[in-house]
Amino acid sequence: MNIISLLDSSTVIPDLKASSKKEVLNELISSLSSKVDNEELETIRKAVFEREEIMSTGVGKGLAIPHGKASGIRDNYAAFALLESPVEYEAIDGQPVTMVFLLVGPQSSNSFHIKMLSRISRLMNNSEFRMELNECKTVEEILNIFKREEETHFGN
Repeated sequence: MNIISLLDSSTVIPDLKASSKKEVLNELISSLSSKVDNEELETIRKAVFEREEIMSTGVGKGLAIPHGKASGIRDNYAAFALLESPVEYEAIDGQPVTMVFLLVGPQSSNSFHIKMLSRISRLMNNSEFRMELNECKTVEEILNIFKREEETHFGN
């Protein structure tokens, strides 16, 4: 499984309007509502916010990678957003974030979760890739760039 297989038109937001970290997280989590029932959605919400309390997932360079695992989550899910305006996120470099990649999954999928976080980090560490993403205006453009970049870096 790859990153692009976890994203689709319902979980990619090219112009998320939010004024706080909490709003950003809630919007991304809510984008998963077509894939999970309300109970699982609340389990996801709880797992992501609990993880965020441990340490901010703002990794620097304008990027945050919130994530969480819980036994009440049945599958792996992802969502991605470009923020309309930068949001303060308590990132390690002290800078606000402009793009956020959410990854959640079952407690039992630890190795998959780590592999996907590593993949996301490797892709997002590429400054040209981030610049291209920031220029995107549509869901399709974002999905195409992720697909191309993943094929280039990981061959699938």
